[in-house]
Amino acid sequence: MNLIEHALVALVIQAIVGLATRNWWAGAALACGYFIGREVSQAEYRWIEQFGQGLRANMPWWGVFDARVWDNADRWADWIGPILVTVPVAFVMGRRGNAA
Repeated sequence: MNLIEHALVALVIQAIVGLATRNWWAGAALACGYFIGREVSQAEYRWIEQFGQGLRANMPWWGVFDARVWDNADRWADWIGPILVTVPVAFVMGRRGNAA
């Protein structure tokens, strides 16, 4: 998936949760949590492959935070993009709900 696809999927997840529960922040949290978790998991696998001799047991607790596995902008954009699109929607819809 590319950045736009991640953002669109995040908005769909947020809309489903927001419309069902009227809690747009929960929808944003679920959507962003999914993409953050996905990217963290991929970073773990990259660290294990590159520096851990293919063994999960060799990965230290801080392995996912190692900048060497976050080596290009796409890896950052894949989790930042959903945050950038869902937070404003949650803010606007949350304010809209309080005005009624």
